[in-house]
Amino acid sequence: MVYGCGMLEMGITFDLAQLVLDNEIARMILHTLQGVAVNDTTLAVDIIKEMGIGKDYLAHESTYEYMRTQSQAQLIDRQMRANWQADGGKDMYERAHAKMLEILKTHTPVPLPEKVREELRSIVEDAEKELQV
Repeated sequence: MVYGCGMLEMGITFDLAQLVLDNEIARMILHTLQGVAVNDTTLAVDIIKEMGIGKDYLAHESTYEYMRTQSQAQLIDRQMRANWQADGGKDMYERAHAKMLEILKTHTPVPLPEKVREELRSIVEDAEKELQV
């Protein structure tokens, strides 16, 4: 269980951009916990046999294919510094803030089923009666 996503100052403050950052970190942790498959395919045994000793395995398409499955970060920028600066030099928080604004602008939540909405409304109405609101 992950606790405290988006919280700052011992939970006194909540920051939506921090929530986006924390979500990225949680996703990376969950991915890591799934482990790395080690088998003839992921070790590229057939490709090594085909290419032979001393070849450039890093440049082979299969390396890129498996590399893409290992790193899915959206906010971490792994560019060389000059390229990062040329692209605006935004740090992780700035990228998280931009992502947060995009989510708030474009996300349409799935509506709750009518039965759930009715039950929630009933709970609120019962509480209002109890509190005489």
